[in-house]
Amino acid sequence: MKAGLLLSERRVIAENTFVEMAVWRLSSPLPGSRRGFKYRLALVVNGSCVLRCDNEAGKGDHKHEGSEETPYAFNSPEALLGDFWKDVDKWRH
Repeated sequence: MKAGLLLSERRVIAENTFVEMAVWRLSSPLPGSRRGFKYRLALVVNGSCVLRCDNEAGKGDHKHEGSEETPYAFNSPEALLGDFWKDVDKWRH
């Protein structure tokens, strides 16, 4: 499966907090997903991942908040990033 990297970024947002984001365009959707994108977005605080959005093959689109995993309705990479940053803001306040 051929993939083109669209985004690969690590952004430090506080001394003990960073965000790591990666998004790829795929030639065909992953099993369990309807769209041709693979992504992994994570918020790490004090060395622990407290928020993660991903679409692991076979599981489809979902997000992890602490120990909870919930489905995520993926529409586009732009909407995904917007939703992720809104969730990051919730964790920071």
